Amino acid sequence: MTKRTDAAAFGRFAVSLGAFRLELCFSVAAGEVLVLFGPSGAGKTTALRAIAGLARPDDGHIAIAGRTVFAAGDGTGQQAVWAPPHRRGVGYVTQQNHLFPHLTVARNIAYGLRDRQGAMAQQRVAELIDRLRLNGLEERRVWQLSGGQQQRTALARALAPSPDLLLLDEPFAALDMELRRELGAELRAAVRQLDVPVIMVTHSREEALALGDTVQIIDAGRTVAVGPPLTALEQPGRGRVARLVGVENLLEMRVTARLPQDGTMVCDAGRHSLETPLADGCAVGDTVTVGVRASDIILASGPLPQSSARNTWAGAVAAVTLRPPGYEVALDCDGIVLRCHITGASLESMSITPGMPLWAIFKASSCFLLSE
Repeated sequence: MTKRTDAAAFGRFAVSLGAFRLELCFSVAAGEVLVLFGPSGAGKTTALRAIAGLARPDDGHIAIAGRTVFAAGDGTGQQAVWAPPHRRGVGYVTQQNHLFPHLTVARNIAYGLRDRQGAMAQQRVAELIDRLRLNGLEERRVWQLSGGQQQRTALARALAPSPDLLLLDEPFAALDMELRRELGAELRAAVRQLDVPVIMVTHSREEALALGDTVQIIDAGRTVAVGPPLTALEQPGRGRVARLVGVENLLEMRVTARLPQDGTMVCDAGRHSLETPLADGCAVGDTVTVGVRASDIILASGPLPQSSARNTWAGAVAAVTLRPPGYEVALDCDGIVLRCHITGASLESMSITPGMPLWAIFKASSCFLLSE
């Protein structure tokens, strides 16, 4: 496959749909994946449609692979530019895949190529069939494919013309978890080899962490955070962002001690205290919000006698809820409910049921402070 080392996309634009207005500044380099993350109605799909040329922004500019495909013009000499969708060099894959049911897998993939029957087109199709593990399915129709095979075919069709930019609108949302991981890995490998920039919309934090080089969190048409996936999603710095990305435990506490020699500080909430990383600008007596991921909490039948974890809270199981691929345990610690994630095997081996006494154990480094 031929690499596209010259590809990159960036822009700043605003687009209105009735009373809703999206304002977006974005940049993605060749071989990188920019993830747009946020709740339904935030404007993520609108952003992709504007970049693809399916929605016309009110102002701003968009450039793909060194070409300006949209510029609003400002009346002072800067001319307006509008490249139609088929002139933008963009591949677009959605959850619905939009494959042609009357065509075979091979002919679907070749559809966007100029000479679909030529030797170069056939070689390109063969490369993508091999890359996306569609071997043996070349002559099948869409209705003869599984959901995962259909999405592989849709990805191959989008990649076939060597696009300057690939847009993905929740392409794996209808698939089960194992298939999502598998297709995500194949997509990441193809992106690296082709050096095509990718902008991907997803509601899955796991998908964003696994595939994204950068995560841009959007809420109500505005970017509220942008950065590496671990920073933006796992330990966000603001309470609003933490709620958007689903931080399960947000605890209102008061700083009672600073321990510079240990790099920590102590925060209290009623009868409970915990150690967190030392934060600049926090003084004793300040009220803070502490975030703790449910996946960072260990459940035990009793306090561990020797452990590096600095935080140990006793409680009773208030509820157990299925949360694929595991379970969420709500632990009531004297009125403060901690949400903890465990596997099905752990649930079974510990025989966890409502009312059962358990201990929540987590490191100081698992805690992070939030500002509003």
